[in-house]
Amino acid sequence: MGSIFFPDEQEAVQKRTFTKWINTHLAKRNPPLVVNDLFEDIKDGVMLLALLEVLSGQKLPCEQGRHLKRIHWVANIGSALKFLEGRRIKLVNINSTDIADGRPSIVLGLMWTIILYFQIEELTSNLPQLQSLSSSTSSVDSVVSSEAASPPTKRKVVTKVQGNAKKALLKWVQYTAAKQAGIEVKDFGRSWRSGVAFHSVIHAIRPELVDMEKVKGRSNRENLNEAFTIAETELGIPRLLDPEDVDVDKPDEKSIMTYVAQFLKHYPDLHNTTEMQENDVGKEDRLMLRDLKVWVEQFERDLTRTQMVEASLQEKYQSFKHFRVQYEIKRKQIELVIQSSRKDGKLSLDQAMVKQAWDRVSSRLLDWHKYLDKSLPAPLGTIGAWLYRAEAAVREEIIVQQAHEETANTIHRKLEQHKELSPTELHTVPFCYSTYM
Repeated sequence: MGSIFFPDEQEAVQKRTFTKWINTHLAKRNPPLVVNDLFEDIKDGVMLLALLEVLSGQKLPCEQGRHLKRIHWVANIGSALKFLEGRRIKLVNINSTDIADGRPSIVLGLMWTIILYFQIEELTSNLPQLQSLSSSTSSVDSVVSSEAASPPTKRKVVTKVQGNAKKALLKWVQYTAAKQAGIEVKDFGRSWRSGVAFHSVIHAIRPELVDMEKVKGRSNRENLNEAFTIAETELGIPRLLDPEDVDVDKPDEKSIMTYVAQFLKHYPDLHNTTEMQENDVGKEDRLMLRDLKVWVEQFERDLTRTQMVEASLQEKYQSFKHFRVQYEIKRKQIELVIQSSRKDGKLSLDQAMVKQAWDRVSSRLLDWHKYLDKSLPAPLGTIGAWLYRAEAAVREEIIVQQAHEETANTIHRKLEQHKELSPTELHTVPFCYSTYM
């Protein structure tokens, strides 16, 4: 008789999975932090802000101390939610007080939104074969709604994936792993119960690690345990799941997606035999692309560590300049190699992974510059904030819609936005910005 997950048990699985995911990131901090009880430890907002700092590379304002009061908790959580909204992540009915109360469904919904944005969507958005499923803006839209099966008083957080990150991740599994192994993966639920799908993903990355014939003859628990062990010891993928979490009638979809998305980082290292990547880039070019990906990822790690170091504003600006110089040195080379040479305009998988990493560090540098400019003493901070808003308005593209009225409304909104950015109030400010640069 198979195991059946009731809502509370499914909640417990998500809590364990999300806690492990959070701790893998908090371990990167100096000093590292550990979440023991997600619903309790998140209440003061300190762990939440620490997590967002690691994920974004930005320093965020945080009230800390042993004797924080609830007003400080709410302020910290409010800072975190404001930061997420600034990333175009729409949070509806997820509020600071619910998080400060440790409401399980709301806390898990917020964590899922963060995982979806910072891991799943980020890793799937630039896969060339899946570009038709991805959107240029954030796909995350969290809403709280009542479900017919739930008591009227118990709200659940439901995540709508408008950019189809879920479809993109599933397509990736189907094309790279399942098809080669001769198995069918229809979803992120029952398809994974036997453990064979996990082995097929590992096999796609490192064929020598898995004997698929043996896998098909073993029990679910044996397969699951071995897959999680191999992934952890051979690929360095944290063990976010336990066999008993998956070997049930209805495995938790979000927990499995969170775990499976980690394999994407390792996929570009496999031999180039899948039909997803055409052999239109020479061997030397592929090696160069992979070297560049290694450089960008190391650059990002160094950037993140530096941003966490306590220093004066002037020292932070000097550090920023150091990274900006390195960034500009590599910029032309990277922008050249990530140009598509294919007729359909799509990137090869190696190109897409370099572009993804490059876009990530570009965004982090921009956010850091914004933070530093806003931290300048008055009136320079006002200038920095205004310049950032103005540059963002100029950079934003106007997408021509099929409905002309919609396009006209967009243009009108942009014109009003530019009027609001009129710099008349800055004319009397003495400009000594270069002091810090």
